Amino acid sequence: MNPLRIVVLGLSITSSWGNGHATNFRALVRALDGRGHDVLFLERDAPWYAAHRDLPSPPYGRTALYGSLDELYDRYATDVAQADLVVVGSYVPEGVAVGRWVQKTARGVTAFYDIDTPVTLAALRRGRCDYLSPDLVAGYDLYLSFTGGPTLDDLEQRFAARRARAFHCFVDESLYAPQDVARTWDLGYLGTYSDDRQPALDALLVEPARRLRGAAFVVAGPQYPDGTGWPRNVARIEHLPPSGHAAFYNAQRLTLNVTRADMVRAGWSPSVRLFEAAACGVAVVSDWWPGLDTFFRPGTEILVARTTEQMVSYLTRLHDEALAALGAALRARVLAEHTAEHRTDELLAHVLPLLTAAARR
Repeated sequence: MNPLRIVVLGLSITSSWGNGHATNFRALVRALDGRGHDVLFLERDAPWYAAHRDLPSPPYGRTALYGSLDELYDRYATDVAQADLVVVGSYVPEGVAVGRWVQKTARGVTAFYDIDTPVTLAALRRGRCDYLSPDLVAGYDLYLSFTGGPTLDDLEQRFAARRARAFHCFVDESLYAPQDVARTWDLGYLGTYSDDRQPALDALLVEPARRLRGAAFVVAGPQYPDGTGWPRNVARIEHLPPSGHAAFYNAQRLTLNVTRADMVRAGWSPSVRLFEAAACGVAVVSDWWPGLDTFFRPGTEILVARTTEQMVSYLTRLHDEALAALGAALRARVLAEHTAEHRTDELLAHVLPLLTAAARR
């Protein structure tokens, strides 16, 4: 296969502050670059991320920042026009204007990469999506959806997507692996504050911490309100860059996965944090969402908790040997199905037939 010219316009690859997009983009661009493809990542130079760049110059592919739509149009029209594949991500600033420009300018395959599909569709139904519109959905050649299951039919039937394909989050296995570190916490959670996730976090971590005063807990992530009432045995880390994620997970006996409400309703939406923790060989306990059991086997690869009582039971009754077995089984499943290399294979399998068809035309 000849190397492809690929342009990606995404929320951020240089900063992981308050978003899960950066780690996905980094792993995907690294994998594509490793196979010899020419990847240009275009990122809006936003003040929020400019102040918190933990990877200002990614060592794979090419990264360029643009300050305005006019600068994007003037400097990168040729790159977009000549690319074999142009990908626009969810939450790109002024994404509707960016998408219209891409669909007008690109001569290769165009794709929308939605790392937030349930949130996106809920916003589209309300008519309040800042980065996508119904006409753009129908205009992309390919809709790569964070969410699988029935949502794919909804995208094609209700929103007229030409080709909606599941493109789940994944892990860069070169960065996430077991480490020989001391167990510091009995249960931990990594995630930016979200008001719709907080009730589950309260039930599955905060309340168990109140009941188990001798156990150690940790919550890492920004934007939690100042008035949040953390028990004394819950440590707080305001921001943890990706370089610290693996050590953070490895320092826990159990790690918690909590899912946003829109994604629980849609189902089939595993988070990147879940895959990253799993690749570290740590036992994971998750809230329940439809489709979870199509990714992992509950009880043997992953634990499910719906109540405080279930979480307390896991923390007090499961010995280290049982947790190690769960973590090893989960890690094996993720490495067999959910790495950046797997997603790269999937992406190329979706794109190459479209390029071949276009060449024949």
